Amino acid sequence: MSETLSERRPRKRDAQATRARILAAAVEHFARGSYEKVSLRDISSEAGVDVALISRYFGGKEGLFTEALKASIHADRLETWDRETLPVELAQSMAGGRHESEDAHQGFQFLLRAATSPSTAPLLNLAVQERYLAPIADWLGGEDAQPRARVLAAVVIGFLVERLIRGEALEGRDREVFLAQAERLFATLVEDNP
Repeated sequence: MSETLSERRPRKRDAQATRARILAAAVEHFARGSYEKVSLRDISSEAGVDVALISRYFGGKEGLFTEALKASIHADRLETWDRETLPVELAQSMAGGRHESEDAHQGFQFLLRAATSPSTAPLLNLAVQERYLAPIADWLGGEDAQPRARVLAAVVIGFLVERLIRGEALEGRDREVFLAQAERLFATLVEDNP
């Protein structure tokens, strides 16, 4: 049986989908292992692509790591923040169990791992400045927005670590007290004139 013309043509490549698969695999691998121990071959294998495409799309391991960091910091969520409801929403989220989605859990573990490595901490600092602190400062506005953003970010990160360690959602009286305290704290941190 002879091949038709359409069967002989190479498949159309989807660079955007390939890039997204590589990024997803990178986040997964960097969440599980240190920057030094994660290999580009493992990432490319998981993504189902040739390892050379990592250099093509990201310029190498450091470029891929930086883009994976940026992809793990979801600054777009700030667009939905409302000054009136944010303290309650944050408190309720922090009283819950581990991250509701596996992607969020994995992304946070990736950020924690990056923060503890001397080779990746500077890359994380740049990504956090650009994708997290600057948008929070813009959202907060007013005088001293940058240091206020840093305090809010530090508190949120502390709550995230506590929630990760605790694992289970708070219940009963523990939840009530936690919510009341956390709401007050977050309300103070988002005030226009602290």
